[in-house]
Amino acid sequence: MTRPTQTTASTCCYCGVGCGVLIEHDGERITGVQGDPAHPANYGRLCSKGSTLHLTGDLAARALHPELRLGKGLARARTDWDSALDHAAVVFAETIREHGPDSVAFYISGQLLTEDYYAFNKLARALVGTNNIDSNSRLCMSSAVVGYKRSLGADAPPCSYEDIEQSDCLLIAGSNMAYAHPVLFRRLEAAKASRPDMKIIVVDPRRTDTCELADLHLAILPGSDVALFHGILHILLWEGWIDRAFIDAHTEGFDALKKLVRDYSPAAVADICGISVDSLQSCAELIGKAPSFLSLWCMGLNQSSSGSAKNSALINLHLATGQIGKPGAGPFSLTGQPNAMGGRETGSLANLLPGHREAGNAEHRAEVAGYWGVDSLPETTGLTAIELFEAVRVGKVKALWIACTNPAQSMPDQQKIHEALSTCPFVVVQEAYATTETCRYADLLLPAAGWGEKEGSVTNSERRVSHVRRAVPAPGEARADWAITCDFARRLERHLRPGEPSLFDFASPAALFEEYKQLTAGRDLDLSGLSHALIDDLGPQQWPFPAGASRGTPRLYADGVFPTASGNARFQADPFRAPQEKREARYPLTLNTGRLRDQWHGMSRTGTVAQLFGHVEEAALSMHPDELRRRRLVSGDLIKLRSRRGSLIVPVQADEAVRPGQAFLPMHWGDRFLKGLGTNVLTLPAFDPLSKQPELKHAGVEVEKVELPWQLFALVEGDVQQRFAKLRPLLEEFAYASLTLTGRERPALLVKAASAAAPDATLLAQIDALLGLDEGPVLAYDDPRRTVGKRVRIEDGRIHAIRLAGETAARDWLKALWEEGKADADLRRWLLAPLSTPPGNAGGCKGKTVCSCMNVSDTAIREGIDRGLDLDGLKQELKCGTSCGSCVPEIKRLLAQPVKAPA
Repeated sequence: MTRPTQTTASTCCYCGVGCGVLIEHDGERITGVQGDPAHPANYGRLCSKGSTLHLTGDLAARALHPELRLGKGLARARTDWDSALDHAAVVFAETIREHGPDSVAFYISGQLLTEDYYAFNKLARALVGTNNIDSNSRLCMSSAVVGYKRSLGADAPPCSYEDIEQSDCLLIAGSNMAYAHPVLFRRLEAAKASRPDMKIIVVDPRRTDTCELADLHLAILPGSDVALFHGILHILLWEGWIDRAFIDAHTEGFDALKKLVRDYSPAAVADICGISVDSLQSCAELIGKAPSFLSLWCMGLNQSSSGSAKNSALINLHLATGQIGKPGAGPFSLTGQPNAMGGRETGSLANLLPGHREAGNAEHRAEVAGYWGVDSLPETTGLTAIELFEAVRVGKVKALWIACTNPAQSMPDQQKIHEALSTCPFVVVQEAYATTETCRYADLLLPAAGWGEKEGSVTNSERRVSHVRRAVPAPGEARADWAITCDFARRLERHLRPGEPSLFDFASPAALFEEYKQLTAGRDLDLSGLSHALIDDLGPQQWPFPAGASRGTPRLYADGVFPTASGNARFQADPFRAPQEKREARYPLTLNTGRLRDQWHGMSRTGTVAQLFGHVEEAALSMHPDELRRRRLVSGDLIKLRSRRGSLIVPVQADEAVRPGQAFLPMHWGDRFLKGLGTNVLTLPAFDPLSKQPELKHAGVEVEKVELPWQLFALVEGDVQQRFAKLRPLLEEFAYASLTLTGRERPALLVKAASAAAPDATLLAQIDALLGLDEGPVLAYDDPRRTVGKRVRIEDGRIHAIRLAGETAARDWLKALWEEGKADADLRRWLLAPLSTPPGNAGGCKGKTVCSCMNVSDTAIREGIDRGLDLDGLKQELKCGTSCGSCVPEIKRLLAQPVKAPA
């Protein structure tokens, strides 16, 4: 019997834009997703990731039951919830009794809901008695936290998304907004189209899709942002483009900053930043003469050993020009994760407490302890992410609880992270996806509910709190994060607080929110007037929203009063300091890392959606063509990319968007999808002294060609997660190995591998068996002398699986035949002959997917351009760019290329 379709309003679980979504489901299974036209963050828009959320429900990738390992080296076995949590409580209690509260730690996530966060905070601080609780937001937004608090007095982004549409001059620094926050970028594109006089400045070492919209692109040298902002201020002062009245009435510390920036002359700054004096002057003039000035920034500023200084130097420009607290103006950090803001609000960083309080402040500790009904909170400073995992590695932390995050992919210096996790006596992983790199180290794996399966709240980048509603039950025995945490806490209380009333007697997420919100009353982030029910009535609301309020607060500091002791904002005079790793002969290239358009973080969720690999199929290092020529490399060559910490083998590709002397590698690949521990085997753990945020975007590297002539290419559709899990260990035998997904209607596993010589025949036979190429309707040709072989499984007149070994010249042709569902006479003749290359008249692959939403390739777009279609014509005929719009900048670049002459 077909169940009726239902719709549940909720939010997207990806970036900090906080888009509203309408989940279509039948009460048991999610069947579709649409943007929520009533949600003020996105008004119905979704990006390529958000619009495919309903496709991320592959149960084969999910953690479905608790699993327990009773000894290192043993396999985990399925267990029940009572046994799992009782065992965890015993281990944590014994560890605390023997080694003290700081021998345990919690590492949590910006993808948790606010209620989950609050439960973890109370568990760590009120029950365990440790400040060893940190979030992956430490890798994301902690420098922005320090910047806001130092300069403005509170961790409170003062702007709203509507300011993006109202600004006269907008500076985007260290953010590829078109990829990282595409829905906001669509709003900016629309604003620029309706108000062409709006000026957009982009500061980024690479020429990204975001730069396509810019009036001015400053391709500064990586890490030189502080010098740039000081140089801009130098010119603003020289030209008189500052607001002296605002400075005198509402700020302090200006004279010290003025003295510092005297030395940052245009010539000196242009030299430090690697830009022209004219472009620096133009940038300062655009800012100085603008009626309203807004800045947007993300990881390029934050993920740095001087991230706090970069944030404050940018905020200095707003204070010097009085561009804050009014429409279209202000310093606006773009949050990376869906609820990094909620984590900051609940105190889910080692140095914080709920309500934007400080763990190091005795008065703040007493306030929270009194509210929670405990004698005191721990005074010892908590370990931040880098420090925490080092403490695990050296044996100081002996029990570690990881929730909803994947440090075995995302942390820098991955060799040490894997060493830490493998030697830790007891690791608990609370996770929705059993396939993450971190899960392999779990002594106890606890299945958590995922998107569409849990309820609570999140806060987006503009301080807007949304109600996250559950659409369907979680699969298997998975449970909501808050419920897991509170259940464990109650069991731990029996050991640590026997006979006392429970601190964790919560029956629902709403009950957690009701307790938590009172800790914000009277604070800068006052949420005391909010509730889940009120949000249902009024819609998502921006804090502060005190008791009795009827609407949220769209903009802060309009009165020029700041939450500091004096009521004034504070200029910060931090000198420019070069990044930790400088260029040298052994490592002459600067590696930058960043996002792809269609992937998210470590791909635990997006990596289950085959169509999201269509735009970028595999990890590849981007370098300027001049750098490739200098090293005698061509696009497609396999290279060894090495830093002081490790090395990785990947293909290289020419990219004029990357300046000579630099290189770019996407951040998403870990050891699951790419042999060698992934991108972060290269990055360094040096961190900002104030925010403790690591420098993930700046590492010294070198590349060298590797000769791996024996290659493997395989494609198989069906049961992709099961095949993935079984094939991945076999690929350790190869020097290079990449596994991804491909296809749309028929998802398939795609394998590429290479080695110096042919592997053992037994290994190849194992691979064939997992691909279903060892029996049945398989056409095969083998040449043992040349160690070349090819196999294709054909059923119902089309290809189901492919394996090429030794030589892979025909892989694109075969993949195209698979995509088209063809198995013609040319294919059969080729399969039974010694030829490695495809037939002479065979076409190649369809090209990479430019428009993921409508499945339009670059080949189809080029053919349309050759026929004279413009952007509107391409949209009308091919439908590309008509859904999320993320592909439009790339389509415009294709349109700008020379048109192919008619035959």
